Formats: sequence, structure tokens, C-alpha cells
Amino acid sequence: FFSLRRTKALAMAAVALAEADITPALTARAEPLNVVVHPIVLLNAVDHYNRVARDTKRRVVGILLGEISRGVYDVTSSFAVPFEEDEKDPSIWFLDHNFLEQMHAMFKKVSAREKIIGWYSTGPRIRPGDIDIDKLVRRYTPTPAYVIIDVKPVSMKIPTTAYYAVEESKGDVGPPSWTFKHITSEIGALESEEVGVEHLLRDVKDTTISTLSNEVTAKLSAIRGLQERLGEIGGGFKQGIGGELA
Repeated sequence: FFSLRRTKALAMAAVALAEADITPALTARAEPLNVVVHPIVLLNAVDHYNRVARDTKRRVVGILLGEISRGVYDVTSSFAVPFEEDEKDPSIWFLDHNFLEQMHAMFKKVSAREKIIGWYSTGPRIRPGDIDIDKLVRRYTPTPAYVIIDVKPVSMKIPTTAYYAVEESKGDVGPPSWTFKHITSEIGALESEEVGVEHLLRDVKDTTISTLSNEVTAKLSAIRGLQERLGEIGGGFKQGIGGELA
């Protein structure tokens, strides 16, 4: 008797949840808000570029692994993927998705928590075929983050630019089309990663230069970076005053 009552109660609860339309909310595409790139991902991308495309106009492409929480994409690892594109027609490209799936299966055995959450390229800017590449990556994750990593930075800006693809409606003009929307990105690290980066920087510093010169160079670089950031903030204020910002 109690088992029958419990079954009826569960059935009524299921009907109530269905009427409340909760299921679609659980399966909806989450909108990315921010991308946190860890140092190992930057090192992997630079190594990938130096091995495959150094001193050329080519770019390299890879897959981003990590976790997603409340719109924040925490990119903790990555791996390179064989990629080729026509230099004359960038819309013609090839990405080895079989290799992608094999590598993902191997990474899954090592860390089940790290899932495919996006992809990267060394850009240095968005190209015509990127929407189609993003469409391929959407087979493995609903809303992949696309991060362009600058392997040849010329300023003190963060060497990452993040996007995600959105479908835009053109109304009666034509069918909807996909385009990239910019989102914020930052460099984040665990304590163990910070220690590793500090040791790496000690190894790459020029020991022939005095400590004072190193400190002055570091201060100048920090000041240039601060100046660029203040310039961006000032530009934002001017646009806001002029009513240019939406």
C-alpha cells in the first residue's frame, strides 16, 4: 500500500516538473561570461606553434580542456590537433577529428574532470573558416570558447582574446547566421603553477645583465602595461560620455 502511494507521489511530482518546464532550462546552451587560461595552456600553444609553424604565415589549432562553472570557462589543459588550411582560400581547411577523439579519450583516462570546453588558434585574428571549425567543435561541447593566443606579443597586454559563437537572426532579410561574440579573458594559475612559472622565468632570464637592470626593465614593462590599461579605460569613458556605448 505504501509502495503504491509512493509510486503515485513520484508520478505526480514528475508531471509537476514537466508542467513547470524545468527540463529545457537544464539542457539550454549556457552563455560564456569569462575564460580563465592557465599558464600550461599558453606554453602548449607556443610549443605547438614553434614545432609546426615557426617562421611561416601559418597558424596552429588545438583543443581546450577544463571545466565550466556559472559561465566561467576554466581552461586547465590543451592538446594540439593536426590542421591545414589553404593559404589562398582560408575557408578551405582540414582538421583531423579522428585524432581529436583519440586524444580526448586518452586525456579522459588521466583526468575525467577535464572536458572539451573549446578550441584555440594562434590567429592572430578571426578567419573566414573559424565559424565552420567552431561548428565542428560543437559536436563535443554545446558552447565552445574560442581563444586566440598571441604567440608573438609586442605589448604588455594579455596574450589571449576569447570569443564564442552566437546565432543572429536577420528577420525577413534572410536565414540566421553565426558570428563570434567577444568575451573577457584572463590568465589564472594555481599555487603550484605559479611556483613553476617563477622557476621557468629564472631560467630564461639573461644572467649577464645585472639585477638592477632586470628590476628597471621589469618596472618599465609594468608601467607600459598600466599605461595601456589606463588608455583603454579612458577610451571607454569617452565612448560612454559620447553615447557610443550601447
